[in-house]
Amino acid sequence: MDNMINLEINGIPVEVPAGTTILNAARKVQVKIPTLCYHPDLSPWAACGICIVRDGKSPKLLRACCTEVAPGMKIATHDPEIVQIRRSVLELILSTHPNDCLQCPRSGNCELQRLAAAFGIRDNPYPNRYEPLPRDETTTSLVLNPEKCIKCGRCALVCQQMQNVWALEFIGRGEGTRIAPAADVTLSESPCIKCGQCSAHCPVGAIYEKDETAKVWNALKDPDKYCVVQIAPAVRVAIGESFGLEPGTLMTGKVYAALRRLHFNAVFDTNFSADLTIMEEGTEFVHRFTRQPETLPLITSCCPAWVDWMEKYAPDFKDNFSTAKSPQQMLGALSKTYYAEKMGIDPAKIYMVSIMPCTAKKFEISRDPHMTASGYQDVDVVLTTRELARMIKSAGIDFLNLPDEGCDSILGNYTGAGTLFGVTGGVMEAALRSAYYLITSEDLQKVEFEAVRGMDDVKVAEIDIKGTKVRIAVAHQMGNIEQVLNAIREDREAGRKPRFDFIEVMACRGGCIGGGGQPLGATDAIRAKRTLGLYDDDERSVLRCSYHNPDIKKLYEDYLGEPNGEMAHKLLHTHYRERSIYAR
Repeated sequence: MDNMINLEINGIPVEVPAGTTILNAARKVQVKIPTLCYHPDLSPWAACGICIVRDGKSPKLLRACCTEVAPGMKIATHDPEIVQIRRSVLELILSTHPNDCLQCPRSGNCELQRLAAAFGIRDNPYPNRYEPLPRDETTTSLVLNPEKCIKCGRCALVCQQMQNVWALEFIGRGEGTRIAPAADVTLSESPCIKCGQCSAHCPVGAIYEKDETAKVWNALKDPDKYCVVQIAPAVRVAIGESFGLEPGTLMTGKVYAALRRLHFNAVFDTNFSADLTIMEEGTEFVHRFTRQPETLPLITSCCPAWVDWMEKYAPDFKDNFSTAKSPQQMLGALSKTYYAEKMGIDPAKIYMVSIMPCTAKKFEISRDPHMTASGYQDVDVVLTTRELARMIKSAGIDFLNLPDEGCDSILGNYTGAGTLFGVTGGVMEAALRSAYYLITSEDLQKVEFEAVRGMDDVKVAEIDIKGTKVRIAVAHQMGNIEQVLNAIREDREAGRKPRFDFIEVMACRGGCIGGGGQPLGATDAIRAKRTLGLYDDDERSVLRCSYHNPDIKKLYEDYLGEPNGEMAHKLLHTHYRERSIYAR
Protein backbone atom coordinates (compact mmCIF):
# COMPACT_ATOMS: atom_id res chain seq x y z
CA MET A 1 0.00 0.00 0.00
CA ASP A 2 1.27 3.49 -0.91
CA ASN A 3 0.56 4.90 2.52
CA MET A 4 2.63 2.30 4.39
CA ILE A 5 6.16 3.03 5.62
CA ASN A 6 8.90 0.42 6.07
CA LEU A 7 11.66 0.98 8.61
CA GLU A 8 13.73 -0.83 11.22
CA ILE A 9 13.59 -0.43 14.99
CA ASN A 10 16.52 -1.99 16.82
CA GLY A 11 17.11 -4.09 13.71
CA ILE A 12 13.53 -5.36 13.63
CA PRO A 13 11.63 -4.65 10.38
CA VAL A 14 8.31 -2.91 10.87
CA GLU A 15 5.64 -1.60 8.51
CA VAL A 16 3.29 1.11 9.74
CA PRO A 17 0.93 3.66 8.17
CA ALA A 18 2.36 7.02 7.16
CA GLY A 19 1.95 9.54 9.97
CA THR A 20 2.74 7.01 12.70
CA THR A 21 5.18 8.30 15.31
CA ILE A 22 8.39 6.44 16.10
CA LEU A 23 7.00 5.86 19.61
CA ASN A 24 3.92 4.02 18.32
CA ALA A 25 5.85 2.18 15.61
CA ALA A 26 8.18 0.84 18.31
CA ARG A 27 5.25 -0.43 20.34
CA LYS A 28 4.13 -2.48 17.36
CA VAL A 29 7.31 -4.58 17.68
CA GLN A 30 7.15 -4.75 21.48
CA VAL A 31 9.75 -2.05 22.09
CA LYS A 32 8.88 0.36 24.90
CA ILE A 33 10.43 3.81 24.69
CA PRO A 34 10.22 5.61 28.06
CA THR A 35 8.09 8.75 28.25
CA LEU A 36 6.91 11.23 30.88
CA CYS A 37 5.09 14.06 29.12
CA TYR A 38 3.40 11.82 26.51
CA HIS A 39 -0.14 10.51 26.93
CA PRO A 40 -2.21 8.91 24.13
CA ASP A 41 -5.17 11.20 24.93
CA LEU A 42 -3.09 14.30 24.20
CA SER A 43 -1.19 15.88 21.34
CA PRO A 44 2.52 15.08 21.77
CA TRP A 45 4.62 18.13 22.49
CA ALA A 46 8.05 16.73 23.40
CA ALA A 47 8.45 18.53 26.71
CA CYS A 48 10.46 16.02 28.76
CA GLY A 49 13.09 14.64 26.35
CA ILE A 50 13.03 11.14 27.85
CA CYS A 51 11.91 9.51 24.59
CA ILE A 52 15.00 10.40 22.52
CA VAL A 53 16.12 7.90 19.85
CA ARG A 54 18.69 7.85 17.04
CA ASP A 55 18.22 7.30 13.30
CA GLY A 56 21.17 5.37 11.86
CA LYS A 57 24.51 7.04 12.43
CA SER A 58 23.13 10.55 12.58
CA PRO A 59 24.37 12.52 15.60
CA LYS A 60 20.96 14.16 15.81
CA LEU A 61 18.66 12.73 18.44
CA LEU A 62 14.92 12.55 17.68
CA ARG A 63 12.03 12.75 20.10
CA ALA A 64 10.03 9.61 19.41
CA CYS A 65 6.70 10.90 20.73
CA CYS A 66 6.33 13.58 18.05
CA THR A 67 8.58 12.45 15.16
CA GLU A 68 6.80 10.63 12.35
CA VAL A 69 8.41 7.63 10.70
CA ALA A 70 10.08 7.96 7.30
CA PRO A 71 11.01 5.27 4.74
CA GLY A 72 14.26 3.47 5.45
CA MET A 73 14.74 4.74 8.98
CA LYS A 74 17.02 2.61 11.14
CA ILE A 75 15.97 3.60 14.63
CA ALA A 76 18.02 2.74 17.70
CA THR A 77 16.00 3.20 20.88
CA HIS A 78 18.90 2.65 23.22
CA ASP A 79 22.69 2.84 23.24
CA PRO A 80 25.11 4.01 25.95
CA GLU A 81 24.72 7.68 25.03
CA ILE A 82 20.90 7.55 24.86
CA VAL A 83 20.67 5.73 28.19
CA GLN A 84 23.00 8.26 29.85
CA ILE A 85 21.04 11.23 28.48
CA ARG A 86 17.77 9.78 29.71
CA ARG A 87 19.33 9.13 33.10
CA SER A 88 20.63 12.70 33.27
CA VAL A 89 17.19 14.11 32.39
CA LEU A 90 15.67 12.06 35.19
CA GLU A 91 18.36 13.18 37.64
CA LEU A 92 17.73 16.82 36.74
CA ILE A 93 13.97 16.37 37.27
CA LEU A 94 14.62 14.68 40.62
CA SER A 95 16.93 17.52 41.69
CA THR A 96 13.91 19.86 41.70
CA HIS A 97 11.50 17.30 43.17
CA PRO A 98 10.77 16.71 46.87
CA ASN A 99 12.23 13.49 48.23
CA ASP A 100 9.18 12.38 50.22
CA CYS A 101 7.83 9.45 48.24
CA LEU A 102 6.45 7.63 51.29
CA GLN A 103 4.11 10.54 52.05
CA CYS A 104 3.07 11.06 48.42
CA PRO A 105 -0.43 9.94 47.34
CA ARG A 106 1.11 8.51 44.16
CA SER A 107 3.77 6.41 45.89
CA GLY A 108 3.86 3.01 44.21
CA ASN A 109 1.91 4.32 41.22
CA CYS A 110 4.12 7.20 40.08
CA GLU A 111 5.56 7.33 36.58
CA LEU A 112 8.63 9.29 37.72
CA GLN A 113 9.27 6.85 40.55
CA ARG A 114 8.92 3.93 38.14
CA LEU A 115 11.42 5.39 35.68
CA ALA A 116 13.90 6.27 38.45
CA ALA A 117 13.76 2.65 39.60
CA ALA A 118 14.12 1.33 36.05
CA PHE A 119 17.27 3.43 35.53
CA GLY A 120 18.67 2.42 38.92
CA ILE A 121 18.95 5.96 40.23
CA ARG A 122 20.10 5.73 43.84
CA ASP A 123 22.22 8.88 44.19
CA ASN A 124 21.85 12.18 42.40
CA PRO A 125 24.96 14.04 41.20
CA TYR A 126 23.00 17.30 41.07
CA PRO A 127 22.33 19.38 44.19
CA ASN A 128 18.71 19.53 45.30
CA ARG A 129 17.19 22.78 44.03
CA TYR A 130 13.55 22.33 44.84
CA GLU A 131 11.76 25.28 46.43
CA PRO A 132 8.80 24.80 48.77
CA LEU A 133 5.52 26.03 47.32
CA PRO A 134 2.12 26.16 49.06
CA ARG A 135 -0.53 23.55 48.29
CA ASP A 136 -3.87 24.69 46.95
CA GLU A 137 -6.60 22.89 48.91
CA THR A 138 -9.32 25.45 48.27
CA THR A 139 -11.76 23.14 46.42
CA THR A 140 -13.73 20.29 47.94
CA SER A 141 -12.56 17.96 45.18
CA LEU A 142 -8.89 18.38 44.25
CA VAL A 143 -5.54 19.28 45.76
CA LEU A 144 -2.86 21.04 43.69
CA ASN A 145 0.68 20.52 45.01
CA PRO A 146 3.04 22.53 42.76
CA GLU A 147 6.10 21.21 44.61
CA LYS A 148 5.56 17.86 42.93
CA CYS A 149 5.07 19.27 39.42
CA ILE A 150 7.62 18.06 36.84
CA LYS A 151 6.36 20.52 34.22
CA CYS A 152 5.26 17.80 31.81
CA GLY A 153 2.26 19.93 30.85
CA ARG A 154 -0.27 17.11 30.74
CA CYS A 155 -2.70 18.78 33.15
CA ALA A 156 -2.72 22.04 31.17
CA LEU A 157 -3.20 20.19 27.88
CA VAL A 158 -6.07 18.16 29.37
CA CYS A 159 -7.75 21.23 30.85
CA GLN A 160 -7.38 23.29 27.69
CA GLN A 161 -7.53 20.78 24.81
CA MET A 162 -9.73 17.98 26.11
CA GLN A 163 -12.00 19.85 28.50
CA ASN A 164 -12.04 23.41 27.09
CA VAL A 165 -12.02 24.81 30.64
CA TRP A 166 -8.68 26.67 30.71
CA ALA A 167 -8.34 26.59 34.48
CA LEU A 168 -4.65 25.57 34.43
CA GLU A 169 -1.63 27.04 32.67
CA PHE A 170 2.13 27.54 33.01
CA ILE A 171 3.11 30.64 34.95
CA GLY A 172 6.63 32.12 35.10
CA ARG A 173 9.76 31.41 33.10
CA GLY A 174 12.81 29.17 33.23
CA GLU A 175 13.37 27.37 36.52
CA GLY A 176 10.64 29.53 38.04
CA THR A 177 8.00 28.03 35.76
CA ARG A 178 5.15 26.39 37.64
CA ILE A 179 1.71 25.06 36.92
CA ALA A 180 -1.11 27.06 38.49
CA PRO A 181 -4.68 28.19 37.88
CA ALA A 182 -5.00 30.81 35.18
CA ALA A 183 -4.39 34.37 36.41
CA ASP A 184 -2.60 32.84 39.43
CA VAL A 185 -5.80 32.66 41.47
CA THR A 186 -6.70 29.73 43.70
CA LEU A 187 -8.29 26.64 42.19
CA SER A 188 -11.63 27.49 43.80
CA GLU A 189 -11.55 30.96 42.21
CA SER A 190 -10.62 29.59 38.77
CA PRO A 191 -12.95 28.21 36.06
CA CYS A 192 -12.16 24.65 37.32
CA ILE A 193 -15.17 22.32 37.01
CA LYS A 194 -13.62 19.70 39.34
CA CYS A 195 -13.79 16.96 36.69
CA GLY A 196 -10.42 15.62 37.88
CA GLN A 197 -9.07 14.84 34.44
CA CYS A 198 -5.94 16.80 35.37
CA SER A 199 -5.33 14.42 38.28
CA ALA A 200 -6.16 11.38 36.15
CA HIS A 201 -3.48 12.38 33.63
CA CYS A 202 -0.81 13.72 36.02
CA PRO A 203 2.16 11.29 36.04
CA VAL A 204 3.17 12.23 39.61
CA GLY A 205 1.51 13.55 42.76
CA ALA A 206 1.09 17.18 41.69
CA ILE A 207 -2.72 17.02 41.43
CA TYR A 208 -4.85 14.45 43.24
CA GLU A 209 -8.28 13.90 44.73
CA LYS A 210 -8.97 15.34 48.17
CA ASP A 211 -8.76 12.27 50.38
CA GLU A 212 -11.72 11.99 52.75
CA THR A 213 -11.27 8.43 53.95
CA ALA A 214 -10.52 9.67 57.48
CA LYS A 215 -14.03 11.15 57.68
CA VAL A 216 -15.50 7.78 56.74
CA TRP A 217 -13.33 5.81 59.19
CA ASN A 218 -14.43 8.16 61.98
CA ALA A 219 -18.09 7.82 61.03
CA LEU A 220 -17.87 4.02 60.89
CA LYS A 221 -16.62 3.86 64.49
CA ASP A 222 -19.15 6.40 65.80
CA PRO A 223 -21.93 4.50 67.61
CA ASP A 224 -24.33 7.38 67.08
CA LYS A 225 -24.11 7.14 63.30
CA TYR A 226 -25.95 4.70 61.06
CA CYS A 227 -23.60 4.47 58.09
CA VAL A 228 -25.04 3.69 54.66
CA VAL A 229 -23.21 3.59 51.35
CA GLN A 230 -23.95 3.63 47.63
CA ILE A 231 -21.75 2.61 44.69
CA ALA A 232 -21.93 4.16 41.22
CA PRO A 233 -22.21 2.07 38.04
CA ALA A 234 -18.66 2.70 36.80
CA VAL A 235 -16.99 1.74 40.10
CA ARG A 236 -17.81 -1.96 39.69
CA VAL A 237 -15.92 -2.34 36.39
CA ALA A 238 -12.80 -0.40 37.42
CA ILE A 239 -12.01 -1.12 41.06
CA GLY A 240 -10.60 -4.54 40.17
CA GLU A 241 -7.70 -2.78 38.44
CA SER A 242 -6.47 -1.64 41.86
CA PHE A 243 -6.13 -5.33 42.76
CA GLY A 244 -4.44 -6.50 39.57
CA LEU A 245 -7.50 -7.51 37.56
CA GLU A 246 -8.26 -6.66 33.94
CA PRO A 247 -10.22 -3.46 33.31
CA GLY A 248 -13.91 -4.20 32.89
CA THR A 249 -13.99 -7.09 35.36
CA LEU A 250 -17.40 -6.88 37.05
CA MET A 251 -16.90 -6.75 40.83
CA THR A 252 -20.36 -5.77 42.08
CA GLY A 253 -20.86 -8.62 44.55
CA LYS A 254 -17.36 -8.29 45.99
CA VAL A 255 -17.74 -4.54 46.44
CA TYR A 256 -20.97 -5.13 48.40
CA ALA A 257 -19.16 -7.71 50.55
CA ALA A 258 -16.16 -5.45 51.15
CA LEU A 259 -18.40 -2.57 52.23
CA ARG A 260 -20.05 -4.83 54.80
CA ARG A 261 -16.61 -5.92 56.03
CA LEU A 262 -15.88 -2.22 56.52
CA HIS A 263 -18.98 -2.24 58.80
CA PHE A 264 -21.44 -0.16 56.83
CA ASN A 265 -24.93 -0.74 58.22
CA ALA A 266 -26.58 -0.86 54.79
CA VAL A 267 -25.25 -1.18 51.24
CA PHE A 268 -27.22 0.50 48.45
CA ASP A 269 -26.57 0.82 44.73
CA THR A 270 -26.62 4.04 42.72
CA ASN A 271 -27.91 1.97 39.80
CA PHE A 272 -31.24 1.87 41.64
CA SER A 273 -31.46 5.66 41.66
CA ALA A 274 -30.25 5.70 38.04
CA ASP A 275 -33.46 3.81 37.29
CA LEU A 276 -35.28 6.44 39.33
CA THR A 277 -33.55 9.23 37.40
CA ILE A 278 -34.78 7.70 34.16
CA MET A 279 -38.35 7.69 35.45
CA GLU A 280 -38.09 11.37 36.38
CA GLU A 281 -36.04 12.54 33.39
CA GLY A 282 -37.89 10.31 30.92
CA THR A 283 -41.23 11.65 32.12
CA GLU A 284 -39.89 15.19 31.86
CA PHE A 285 -38.69 14.54 28.30
CA VAL A 286 -41.99 13.04 27.14
CA HIS A 287 -43.88 15.99 28.66
CA ARG A 288 -41.68 18.52 26.86
CA PHE A 289 -41.63 16.53 23.65
CA THR A 290 -45.41 16.02 23.43
CA ARG A 291 -46.75 19.17 25.17
CA GLN A 292 -44.03 21.84 25.28
CA PRO A 293 -41.82 21.39 22.18
CA GLU A 294 -40.72 25.02 22.51
CA THR A 295 -38.71 23.99 25.61
CA LEU A 296 -36.63 21.46 23.68
CA PRO A 297 -33.95 20.24 23.57
CA LEU A 298 -33.86 18.57 26.98
CA ILE A 299 -30.28 18.16 28.21
CA THR A 300 -29.17 15.58 30.77
CA SER A 301 -28.05 16.85 34.17
CA CYS A 302 -26.50 13.88 36.00
CA CYS A 303 -22.86 14.95 35.46
CA PRO A 304 -21.88 17.62 38.03
CA ALA A 305 -18.80 18.80 36.11
CA TRP A 306 -21.01 19.37 33.06
CA VAL A 307 -23.58 21.24 35.18
CA ASP A 308 -20.78 23.39 36.61
CA TRP A 309 -19.47 24.13 33.09
CA MET A 310 -22.94 25.00 31.82
CA GLU A 311 -23.66 27.43 34.66
CA LYS A 312 -20.33 29.18 33.96
CA TYR A 313 -19.90 28.96 30.21
CA ALA A 314 -23.37 28.34 28.75
CA PRO A 315 -26.04 29.73 31.10
CA ASP A 316 -28.24 30.42 28.07
CA PHE A 317 -29.03 26.68 28.20
CA LYS A 318 -30.01 26.46 31.87
CA ASP A 319 -33.72 26.24 31.01
CA ASN A 320 -32.97 23.29 28.74
CA PHE A 321 -31.38 21.28 31.53
CA SER A 322 -33.39 18.50 33.07
CA THR A 323 -34.31 19.49 36.60
CA ALA A 324 -33.74 15.89 37.71
CA LYS A 325 -30.88 15.57 40.19
CA SER A 326 -28.12 13.07 39.67
CA PRO A 327 -28.66 9.49 40.87
CA GLN A 328 -26.21 10.12 43.72
CA GLN A 329 -28.28 12.98 45.09
CA MET A 330 -31.58 11.17 44.63
CA LEU A 331 -30.37 8.19 46.63
CA GLY A 332 -28.96 10.45 49.33
CA ALA A 333 -32.30 12.19 49.78
CA LEU A 334 -34.22 8.90 49.82
CA SER A 335 -31.88 7.32 52.37
CA LYS A 336 -32.82 10.01 54.90
CA THR A 337 -36.53 10.08 54.09
CA TYR A 338 -38.04 6.95 52.52
CA TYR A 339 -35.50 4.47 53.90
CA ALA A 340 -35.39 6.12 57.33
CA GLU A 341 -39.19 6.00 57.56
CA LYS A 342 -39.45 2.38 56.39
CA MET A 343 -36.73 1.18 58.77
CA GLY A 344 -37.71 3.37 61.72
CA ILE A 345 -34.32 5.09 61.87
CA ASP A 346 -33.75 8.67 62.99
CA PRO A 347 -32.64 10.40 59.75
CA ALA A 348 -30.31 12.63 61.77
CA LYS A 349 -28.23 9.54 62.53
CA ILE A 350 -27.94 8.34 58.93
CA TYR A 351 -24.52 9.03 57.41
CA MET A 352 -24.55 8.60 53.64
CA VAL A 353 -21.28 7.78 51.86
CA SER A 354 -21.10 7.71 48.06
CA ILE A 355 -18.46 5.72 46.16
CA MET A 356 -18.07 7.52 42.85
CA PRO A 357 -15.76 7.43 39.81
CA CYS A 358 -15.80 11.22 39.87
CA THR A 359 -14.05 14.00 41.79
CA ALA A 360 -16.77 16.53 40.85
CA LYS A 361 -19.23 14.50 42.94
CA LYS A 362 -17.37 15.79 46.01
CA PHE A 363 -18.38 19.29 44.91
CA GLU A 364 -21.93 18.33 43.97
CA ILE A 365 -23.05 17.33 47.48
CA SER A 366 -22.96 20.96 48.62
CA ARG A 367 -23.41 22.83 45.33
CA ASP A 368 -26.73 24.46 46.35
CA PRO A 369 -29.55 24.23 48.95
CA HIS A 370 -31.39 21.59 46.90
CA MET A 371 -28.74 19.09 48.07
CA THR A 372 -30.40 19.13 51.50
CA ALA A 373 -33.87 18.13 50.32
CA SER A 374 -34.19 15.57 53.13
CA GLY A 375 -33.76 18.28 55.77
CA TYR A 376 -30.15 17.19 56.24
CA GLN A 377 -27.18 17.10 53.90
CA ASP A 378 -28.41 14.34 51.60
CA VAL A 379 -24.93 12.88 50.93
CA ASP A 380 -22.39 13.39 53.70
CA VAL A 381 -19.17 12.45 51.95
CA VAL A 382 -17.98 11.19 48.57
CA LEU A 383 -15.08 8.78 48.06
CA THR A 384 -13.58 8.03 44.67
CA THR A 385 -12.92 4.52 43.40
CA ARG A 386 -9.26 5.06 44.30
CA GLU A 387 -10.12 6.02 47.88
CA LEU A 388 -12.32 2.96 48.36
CA ALA A 389 -9.52 0.71 47.06
CA ARG A 390 -7.16 2.22 49.63
CA MET A 391 -9.68 1.65 52.44
CA ILE A 392 -10.14 -1.99 51.45
CA LYS A 393 -6.37 -2.53 51.41
CA SER A 394 -5.75 -0.73 54.69
CA ALA A 395 -8.50 -2.83 56.34
CA GLY A 396 -6.68 -6.02 55.34
CA ILE A 397 -9.64 -7.31 53.34
CA ASP A 398 -8.76 -10.08 50.86
CA PHE A 399 -10.90 -8.44 48.22
CA LEU A 400 -10.38 -10.88 45.35
CA ASN A 401 -11.36 -13.89 47.46
CA LEU A 402 -14.47 -12.42 49.05
CA PRO A 403 -17.72 -14.31 48.40
CA ASP A 404 -20.15 -12.27 46.31
CA GLU A 405 -22.97 -10.68 48.27
CA GLY A 406 -26.13 -8.81 47.35
CA CYS A 407 -27.18 -5.25 48.09
CA ASP A 408 -29.75 -4.11 50.60
CA SER A 409 -33.19 -3.49 49.20
CA ILE A 410 -35.16 -1.19 49.21
CA LEU A 411 -32.61 1.11 47.59
CA GLY A 412 -30.39 -1.36 45.80
CA ASN A 413 -31.99 -3.53 43.15
CA TYR A 414 -31.53 -2.24 39.61
CA THR A 415 -32.21 -3.00 35.96
CA GLY A 416 -29.76 -3.14 33.09
CA ALA A 417 -30.76 0.40 32.14
CA GLY A 418 -29.46 1.71 35.47
CA THR A 419 -25.99 0.26 34.99
CA LEU A 420 -25.63 1.95 31.59
CA PHE A 421 -25.33 5.36 33.29
CA GLY A 422 -21.61 4.69 33.62
CA VAL A 423 -20.83 4.95 29.88
CA THR A 424 -21.17 7.68 27.30
CA GLY A 425 -24.54 7.23 25.59
CA GLY A 426 -25.81 5.12 28.49
CA VAL A 427 -28.14 7.72 29.97
CA MET A 428 -29.59 8.33 26.52
CA GLU A 429 -30.06 4.61 25.85
CA ALA A 430 -31.69 4.03 29.23
CA ALA A 431 -33.96 7.05 28.73
CA LEU A 432 -35.00 5.95 25.24
CA ARG A 433 -35.98 2.51 26.53
CA SER A 434 -38.38 4.14 28.97
CA ALA A 435 -39.45 6.96 26.65
CA TYR A 436 -40.57 4.36 24.11
CA TYR A 437 -42.84 2.83 26.72
CA LEU A 438 -44.10 6.18 28.01
CA ILE A 439 -45.00 7.26 24.48
CA THR A 440 -46.42 3.98 23.14
CA SER A 441 -47.39 2.00 26.29
CA GLU A 442 -45.51 -0.91 24.74
CA ASP A 443 -42.27 -2.67 25.59
CA LEU A 444 -39.38 -2.54 23.16
CA GLN A 445 -38.56 -5.85 21.52
CA LYS A 446 -34.91 -4.86 21.07
CA VAL A 447 -33.68 -2.61 23.87
CA GLU A 448 -30.18 -1.87 22.51
CA PHE A 449 -29.68 1.48 20.76
CA GLU A 450 -26.45 1.02 18.81
CA ALA A 451 -26.56 4.60 17.48
CA VAL A 452 -25.63 6.04 20.89
CA ARG A 453 -22.80 3.60 21.59
CA GLY A 454 -19.11 4.00 20.85
CA MET A 455 -16.35 6.56 21.39
CA ASP A 456 -17.12 9.08 18.64
CA ASP A 457 -16.77 12.59 20.06
CA VAL A 458 -20.37 13.47 19.16
CA LYS A 459 -22.97 10.92 18.12
CA VAL A 460 -26.06 12.16 16.30
CA ALA A 461 -29.05 10.01 15.38
CA GLU A 462 -32.76 10.03 14.66
CA ILE A 463 -34.70 7.42 16.62
CA ASP A 464 -38.03 6.16 15.30
CA ILE A 465 -40.59 5.47 18.04
CA LYS A 466 -43.45 3.93 16.06
CA GLY A 467 -43.42 6.73 13.52
CA THR A 468 -42.44 9.48 15.97
CA LYS A 469 -38.97 10.80 15.22
CA VAL A 470 -36.73 11.74 18.16
CA ARG A 471 -33.52 13.54 17.21
CA ILE A 472 -30.71 12.98 19.68
CA ALA A 473 -27.09 13.93 20.28
CA VAL A 474 -24.57 12.39 22.66
CA ALA A 475 -21.31 14.15 23.57
CA HIS A 476 -18.54 13.20 25.96
CA GLN A 477 -15.33 15.04 26.92
CA MET A 478 -16.08 18.70 27.61
CA GLY A 479 -14.13 20.01 24.63
CA ASN A 480 -16.65 18.36 22.28
CA ILE A 481 -19.89 19.82 23.60
CA GLU A 482 -19.57 23.39 22.34
CA GLN A 483 -20.12 22.32 18.73
CA VAL A 484 -23.49 20.87 19.77
CA LEU A 485 -24.45 23.98 21.73
CA ASN A 486 -23.41 26.26 18.87
CA ALA A 487 -25.60 24.28 16.48
CA ILE A 488 -28.58 24.89 18.76
CA ARG A 489 -27.68 28.58 19.01
CA GLU A 490 -27.64 28.81 15.21
CA ASP A 491 -31.12 27.29 15.12
CA ARG A 492 -32.35 29.83 17.66
CA GLU A 493 -30.90 32.79 15.78
CA ALA A 494 -32.44 31.56 12.52
CA GLY A 495 -35.82 30.98 14.17
CA ARG A 496 -35.68 27.28 13.34
CA LYS A 497 -36.87 24.35 15.36
CA PRO A 498 -33.81 23.01 17.26
CA ARG A 499 -32.15 20.16 15.41
CA PHE A 500 -32.04 17.98 18.55
CA ASP A 501 -34.80 16.98 20.94
CA PHE A 502 -32.66 15.27 23.57
CA ILE A 503 -28.95 15.73 24.35
CA GLU A 504 -26.72 13.73 26.68
CA VAL A 505 -23.42 15.15 27.92
CA MET A 506 -20.70 13.59 30.08
CA ALA A 507 -17.67 15.70 31.01
CA CYS A 508 -15.15 12.85 30.95
CA ARG A 509 -13.94 10.86 27.98
CA GLY A 510 -15.97 7.67 27.74
CA GLY A 511 -18.37 8.88 30.41
CA CYS A 512 -18.07 7.92 34.07
CA ILE A 513 -15.94 4.87 33.26
CA GLY A 514 -13.21 7.42 32.49
CA GLY A 515 -13.98 9.62 35.50
CA GLY A 516 -11.37 11.63 37.35
CA GLY A 517 -11.59 9.37 40.42
CA GLN A 518 -11.08 6.06 38.65
CA PRO A 519 -7.89 3.93 38.81
CA LEU A 520 -5.06 5.78 37.11
CA GLY A 521 -3.66 5.11 33.66
CA ALA A 522 -6.88 5.15 31.63
CA THR A 523 -6.54 5.05 27.84
CA ASP A 524 -9.16 4.42 25.19
CA ALA A 525 -8.27 0.72 25.27
CA ILE A 526 -8.93 0.60 29.02
CA ARG A 527 -12.08 2.69 28.69
CA ALA A 528 -13.36 0.27 26.05
CA LYS A 529 -12.89 -2.68 28.42
CA ARG A 530 -14.67 -0.90 31.26
CA THR A 531 -17.50 -0.02 28.87
CA LEU A 532 -17.89 -3.65 27.79
CA GLY A 533 -18.09 -4.65 31.46
CA LEU A 534 -21.14 -2.42 31.95
CA TYR A 535 -22.77 -3.58 28.71
CA ASP A 536 -22.26 -7.16 29.93
CA ASP A 537 -23.93 -6.26 33.23
CA ASP A 538 -26.88 -4.86 31.29
CA GLU A 539 -27.17 -7.95 29.11
CA ARG A 540 -27.07 -10.28 32.12
CA SER A 541 -29.91 -8.40 33.82
CA VAL A 542 -33.30 -10.08 33.87
CA LEU A 543 -34.96 -6.65 33.76
CA ARG A 544 -33.46 -4.11 31.36
CA CYS A 545 -35.87 -1.16 31.47
CA SER A 546 -36.14 1.17 34.46
CA TYR A 547 -39.94 1.14 34.59
CA HIS A 548 -39.83 -2.64 35.21
CA ASN A 549 -37.86 -2.28 38.47
CA PRO A 550 -40.31 -3.53 41.15
CA ASP A 551 -38.64 -1.50 43.90
CA ILE A 552 -39.01 1.66 41.81
CA LYS A 553 -42.70 0.88 41.34
CA LYS A 554 -43.10 0.35 45.09
CA LEU A 555 -41.27 3.61 45.83
CA TYR A 556 -43.80 5.53 43.76
CA GLU A 557 -46.76 3.60 45.16
CA ASP A 558 -45.72 3.95 48.80
CA TYR A 559 -43.99 7.32 48.91
CA LEU A 560 -43.45 9.50 45.85
CA GLY A 561 -46.85 9.26 44.19
CA GLU A 562 -45.97 9.71 40.53
CA PRO A 563 -42.96 10.73 38.42
CA ASN A 564 -42.54 14.53 38.39
CA GLY A 565 -45.19 14.79 41.10
CA GLU A 566 -45.08 17.10 44.12
CA MET A 567 -43.05 14.82 46.41
CA ALA A 568 -40.73 13.83 43.58
CA HIS A 569 -40.02 17.48 42.79
CA LYS A 570 -39.33 18.24 46.43
CA LEU A 571 -36.76 15.48 46.84
CA LEU A 572 -35.46 14.66 43.39
CA HIS A 573 -35.29 17.90 41.39
CA THR A 574 -33.20 21.05 41.37
CA HIS A 575 -32.70 24.35 39.51
CA TYR A 576 -29.77 26.16 37.90
CA ARG A 577 -28.31 29.65 37.88
CA GLU A 578 -25.72 31.62 35.98
CA ARG A 579 -22.37 31.81 37.77
CA SER A 580 -19.20 33.76 37.09
CA ILE A 581 -16.37 31.86 35.36
CA TYR A 582 -13.95 33.38 37.87
CA ALA A 583 -15.33 33.30 41.43
CA ARG A 584 -15.46 36.67 43.11
